[in-house]
Amino acid sequence: MSDIENIIKYLKDHGSVENRLGMAHYGINVQSAFGVKIPLLRVIAKEYKKKHALALELWASGFHEARVLAGMIDDPMLVTDVQVEKWVADFNSWDLCDQCCMNLFRYLPFAAEKAIELSRRDEEFVKRAGFALMASLASGSKNRPDKYYTPFFDCIIEQSGDDRKMVKKAVNWALRQIGKRNSALCAKAIEISHQLIDTGNKTAIWIAKDAIKELEAKKF
Repeated sequence: MSDIENIIKYLKDHGSVENRLGMAHYGINVQSAFGVKIPLLRVIAKEYKKKHALALELWASGFHEARVLAGMIDDPMLVTDVQVEKWVADFNSWDLCDQCCMNLFRYLPFAAEKAIELSRRDEEFVKRAGFALMASLASGSKNRPDKYYTPFFDCIIEQSGDDRKMVKKAVNWALRQIGKRNSALCAKAIEISHQLIDTGNKTAIWIAKDAIKELEAKKF
């Protein structure tokens, strides 16, 4: 059998109804899921690192865990903007969105620009991807200057009134992760949070107060 056939068979054999129920409990779309846990996907991914063609095949299969795995094994140097657009259009669950951002999209040469672009889109999971990507970038390389992240604050302010669950949680995540990088960005994130509170918008206030609680307790 081919690699794609072997992997799909392995996923089917190692999935379970119990795991599917657990995934559904946490709000994961399990319509096309086998019920395979992330740690096992990481084990599989080690055998197929930077297999771009295989990643595309896995994504095309439509199976949930196969798509998560695709993001784990793809080669970011071969990923195009066209591919990113295709994949984000297929996002139908928060975990698939976040896994792709953390495992693949944050390593793209155009990641920062794409994060800003996606954050200003209307589709719920596409917009979430923009902020999940910002959060992933903020938790990554320690060598980037603060100015790399400051444009993200404008997006956070702009979209802080979006009350959709998948969006507001991602906006909050991005704000917290940027603020946790260092004391200067933390102070800026807290300042932005107070600006959000002053808007009087219920969603913006929730985003801000939750962020302030974590950021004010952060030690550097």
